Amino acid sequence: MKKTVGIVGARGHTGAELIRLLAGHPGFELAAVSSRELDGQRVADHVPEYRGGLRYRSLAHDDLADLGLDAWVLALPNGKSEACITSLAAADGSVEPAADVAAAPPAGPVIVDLSADHRFDGDWYYGLPELTRGGYTGQRRIANPGCYASAMQLALAPMLGLLDGPVQCFGVSGYSGAGTTPSDRNDADKLRDNLMPYALAGHVHEREVTRHLGHDVEFMPHVAPHFRGITLTANMHLYEPVTAEAVEAAYRARYEHEPLVRVSTEAPWVSRIAGRHGVEIGGFTVSEDGRRLVVVATLDNLLKGAATQALQNLNLAFGYPEIEGIPSDSAPTPTL
Repeated sequence: MKKTVGIVGARGHTGAELIRLLAGHPGFELAAVSSRELDGQRVADHVPEYRGGLRYRSLAHDDLADLGLDAWVLALPNGKSEACITSLAAADGSVEPAADVAAAPPAGPVIVDLSADHRFDGDWYYGLPELTRGGYTGQRRIANPGCYASAMQLALAPMLGLLDGPVQCFGVSGYSGAGTTPSDRNDADKLRDNLMPYALAGHVHEREVTRHLGHDVEFMPHVAPHFRGITLTANMHLYEPVTAEAVEAAYRARYEHEPLVRVSTEAPWVSRIAGRHGVEIGGFTVSEDGRRLVVVATLDNLLKGAATQALQNLNLAFGYPEIEGIPSDSAPTPTL
């Protein structure tokens, strides 16, 4: 029997990607999509890949637990998830982890929160599978990492033992990362021929990466005129000299068995990652003295930075293969 999944905040770009992914998953059934703005409209009219008869609903927080679904994905802005979680807690039985991770969790739904609200909460599993799956023991509360934070952590993790001082990360994102609520950072006219810096110190992803890697990161985000995709350039100072060849070999060894991570000699281009589900890491450049390393990572902020990673975490929670339902990156997904 398929596991039932609901989405709260389904109108946004990430919500549409989640609908598309769940529609093609053999083990999940999309059972509820909540959106006040699209209330009553057919999901299939907005996401053609979904061919069922489900309609968007404006669900009150108190309605969520009554639906009795197996899982909920909360695709809400930061600071907005708590009311949903409080309501869903009414459906909880035991709060103990499942004894068998491959089995469905006990009574009460799995919750995957795409906001930053629980990424700093030790009671929640932080779901960056390539780095944290070993810490999953059946938790039903999963904090989905941020898009930039995913790129940074995957770019830095293989070098953690050699880092000397804070890492500087320069990030550029497509404007879909600014959401659908109108602002300067998703205004196509203001972005034309432009690059917008913002939150240049203390960004939530800076704090997120520093916490979960246990190493200081200094992050400088920017928004560009393209719609989707992130380029992240990481500047690392090292305790001892390295060669570019040795570094590339270390990255290839670290991610050899990760189907959603591709390591390349050349620096990846954001135009080649748009609409694809994985991460590309490359461009390994070393200073003359061998103690400064620059690495470039790209990912699609709506997919591996959000929806694809959420599906990885749902698969993990319900015992499916981790990349079940995630299309091959041999061809990009349709562009929103």
